[in-house]
Formats: sequence, C-alpha cells, structure tokens
Amino acid sequence: MSILSELMVVAAAVDLPTETAAFTEPAPDCYLILTPIVDTYPLFGDNAPLVDVNEVRLSLYCRGNYLETKAALETELLSAGFTITDRRYIGYESDTKYHHIAIDVAKHYNI
Repeated sequence: MSILSELMVVAAAVDLPTETAAFTEPAPDCYLILTPIVDTYPLFGDNAPLVDVNEVRLSLYCRGNYLETKAALETELLSAGFTITDRRYIGYESDTKYHHIAIDVAKHYNI
C-alpha cells in the first residue's frame, strides 16, 4: 500500500473529503489536500537501501473552528503509524474564508 492510499484511509476515518494536489469538486467547509514532498532511502546496508521514507504534506482547509478536526486527524495519523514531522498554521485566507493548516507526515517502509 502506498503512503497516499494509507492517508486516504486515515482521512476517511475522520470523514474528511480528500484529493491529491488540488480539490476538483466544489469545496466543502472542511477538506484535505495531499501533496507528496519527498521519498528517500536514508538507511543502507551492503550498498542497498533498507528503508524507504515517504513524506507528504496534508493541507487542512476549514471554515470556522478547525481545532477539533485537526486533533482528530492527528490522533488518527499517529494511530496509523505515521510520524508527524511538522505542524503549522499557514494562515486565514480572507478571500475564501478558510483557515489553512499544514501537517507534514512521514512513513517508513522496510524494503
């Protein structure tokens, strides 16, 4: 299973509509965009990679109070074995009325 498909399962568990790279449907009050960041082989043995680390940025967009949704998403991510590498409030988009929160995650896959 790929990191993106695993993240789609996590998003479904917290009832968040989710797309990769851009939201193509009319945007609901709260939704998630997945953007792959990097895939690396940080650990080698006998000149062969042993671990594949995939990283993805989750951009959470919410109108109104986003704290409960953010907390539920983080809890589900940790329960699913993801490492949260960064969390930050990007800002309020006055033209769309959305709060934008970025959560970066990594997942280690043994090769």
